[in-house]
Amino acid sequence: MNIFEAIRKDHDKQRELCKLVTSTSGDSKGRKEMWEKLKHELQVHADAEERTFYTPLIQNDMMQEHARHGIAEHHEMDELIEKIDDTDLDSPGWLVHAKQLCEKVEHHLEDEEHTFFQLAGKVFTEKQKTSIAEEYLKVMKEKR
Repeated sequence: MNIFEAIRKDHDKQRELCKLVTSTSGDSKGRKEMWEKLKHELQVHADAEERTFYTPLIQNDMMQEHARHGIAEHHEMDELIEKIDDTDLDSPGWLVHAKQLCEKVEHHLEDEEHTFFQLAGKVFTEKQKTSIAEEYLKVMKEKR
């Protein structure tokens, strides 16, 4: 498995959790449970991705701006996560913020899959793509 396949697999999980979270209602057990799963998944993914994928990319002139942009989007998502955590689960604003977060997540995933991956594919050798995937999966396993 290469790094792009490993990350895309987690992206699919994030998309599914976003669908589940934004289809919940009120202060239900399901909403809290799905929210905690999504929040955890986003946080461990961002950490692993920044450590293993973005760190080597930021050192490459062609990829530096893209890597910084991706990291900045992770921070924007962190701010939305905080806003959601500070809002009552049964508040109408909670779902509004959750939908904003999922829109940001979807935008970020599209950026990575349709732009970053193609450019990074030109930067990394096949061996690097595999070794970075191994490191990414190791970090994900430790954090999950």
